Amino acid sequence: MSQHALVLQSDFGIDDGAVNAMYGVAYSVDSSIRIFDVTHNIPVFHIWEASYRLLQTVSYWPEGTVFVSVVDPGVGSERRSVAVRTSTNQYIITPDNGTLTHIKQKIGIAEARHLDETQNRLPESGESHTFHGRDIYAYTGARLASGVIRFDQIGPEVLPESLIKLPVMEAFIEDEWITGTIDILDVRFGNLWTNISRRLFSKLDIRYGDALNVIITHGTNQVYCQTIVFGRSFADIPVGEPLVYVNSLDNLGVAINQGSFAEVYDIGTGIHWRISLRKARQD
Repeated sequence: MSQHALVLQSDFGIDDGAVNAMYGVAYSVDSSIRIFDVTHNIPVFHIWEASYRLLQTVSYWPEGTVFVSVVDPGVGSERRSVAVRTSTNQYIITPDNGTLTHIKQKIGIAEARHLDETQNRLPESGESHTFHGRDIYAYTGARLASGVIRFDQIGPEVLPESLIKLPVMEAFIEDEWITGTIDILDVRFGNLWTNISRRLFSKLDIRYGDALNVIITHGTNQVYCQTIVFGRSFADIPVGEPLVYVNSLDNLGVAINQGSFAEVYDIGTGIHWRISLRKARQD
């Protein structure tokens, strides 16, 4: 049997035995399986962040890698479980609740299947309806990664267009301003990661060292309005000063050198957090 890596993600944390139980189920399928983690520190029930963390990691793994993402506030309900094959030939098993939003938008989904929970379930777990991460997703992911089952045996094919998608806004340019959303935080450092691509930003003819007007809003409230330098790296500015930079996903980020921009200015993430930038005018 062919074997591929199994990569797990959840909002379970590691304060109890939940993640360990998922590992155990996977090893019970195949004791030689290789298991890795994206993170288990997704904020509880935060589907948007689960979606973005998949975008951050999936395409960097070899073809055939199987991801299991479990952020599942609807566990035990009639919500659908799905497995998908990305356009770069990785697999993701997850609740169909919007977790695939960024993968669908930025990478593409080549094929999707409705996971048959009656056939793909840990033996003797049929009366448990609150831990599908262990009983269905980890079990099915391990079977797929280890070659016990093929992707087409997971369940009937469904249209990728039918998968639930969270609301998103594409970045755009209007009247010298470029506007996008603050999609996620570089959590440990408090940097803001936007959906403004370097390619779109380059249309403004801005160079490293230029000053930018930066406005951040949350809904109708303006929470930040300052001039910030566009820098190549954090070393370009003094400690404690802000900068706009290109992050590891080739999108614009906003940071404070050796500080937390998100904490200092109480910035959040998601569709209602907007950022607008333009080259500062010389008066």
